[in-house]
Amino acid sequence: MHSLDVVEELAVDHREAEALFDQIRALPPADARRKHRADDLTILLVRHIVAEEEYLHPAVREQVAGGAALVEEAAAEDGRIQATLKELEHHQAHDPGFDDLVDRLAAEVSAHAESQEHRIFPALRSSCTTDELQTLGRKVRHAKTLAPTRPHPAEASNKLLTPAVGLVDRLRDLLSGRGHAV
Repeated sequence: MHSLDVVEELAVDHREAEALFDQIRALPPADARRKHRADDLTILLVRHIVAEEEYLHPAVREQVAGGAALVEEAAAEDGRIQATLKELEHHQAHDPGFDDLVDRLAAEVSAHAESQEHRIFPALRSSCTTDELQTLGRKVRHAKTLAPTRPHPAEASNKLLTPAVGLVDRLRDLLSGRGHAV
């Protein structure tokens, strides 16, 4: 069975995020389903960012010429996304500012995807073997299963907290029904 390598895995997340933005925009302005889609988007993006920080960024630092600078830029993008997600978490679809936050987040995620797909991913592909990319893909998939589902910008880089915070987030989601949109 062929599994996605790290580049393919993370690019799929970018396409899923685009689809969720499209779903949010397609719904009427005060429709509660917009908040449910925003929650789904938050879950996807937080898991994506945590997996990147845990596995992609170290690989880029180690394998890619000039990787440290690329990772620094990517980490700054991730920080902006996490901060916007944290703001969005406290808004309902009918709240003033919800649409502005979604638009800001869409622009941040688009810039993130563009940077990765045109700069980081090609550099990583040319620096790593197919086996290394496959192994990173498996690690990223696994990290996403343990990652938090809510934005925690202050803890984002603490790998020791990630599984515990992820467990607490998933428990909160289960009790609240978040992430199980209708």
